[in-house]
Amino acid sequence: MQPDAIRKHWLTLNQRCGSPAATARHEIDRLILQYSTFGRHYHNLDHLTDLLALQHQYASLIVDNDSLLFAIYFHDSVYQPKRNDNELKSAEEAIFYLRKAGAPVERQEKVYSYILATAGHQPALSDPDLDYLLDFDLAILAATPDRYKLYAKNIRREYRMYSWLEYRNGRIKVLQHFLSMPHIYRTELFRGQYELRARQNLERELEKL
Repeated sequence: MQPDAIRKHWLTLNQRCGSPAATARHEIDRLILQYSTFGRHYHNLDHLTDLLALQHQYASLIVDNDSLLFAIYFHDSVYQPKRNDNELKSAEEAIFYLRKAGAPVERQEKVYSYILATAGHQPALSDPDLDYLLDFDLAILAATPDRYKLYAKNIRREYRMYSWLEYRNGRIKVLQHFLSMPHIYRTELFRGQYELRARQNLERELEKL
């Protein structure tokens, strides 16, 4: 999905939700610019495209697709590897926009909480739609070996400011975090289709570090 398609999808969403057209156009230009920032080798427009495609594929299983879409668009709007509050800042950008666009308070709060939940992927709240969002965000872990290898390479490129030893130690913690979970994926659908492959990819990367 190219930027023009991402923009068109966003404008359709906002029109459906009653957002002011000028406000929506300005925001998607800003979001595309942020996802295109130099140094984003994985958390970029390709990643955003992947999540939008997954939402479209599983839309019939999601109750509130519009809120989920807003969370997808904003979930990595702020991404700086040296920060530990990217999800919080992304959630704040989302709620700022939704307030400006006149979205209901319930939607503002839902999108905000969804984005915060992408930090660690172990939310306290139980919400079937959120489960799908988190599984979409981790779908790359179950990619084919070649695509997973490219994903791992791009993550390393995003953290290029760290030495190999520093990166290795940090990456091992991330991989072990996911492998220690009873389940990487929260929905039964994704567990059945992707859990085993994701664990194999993670274990293979861990062995090579």
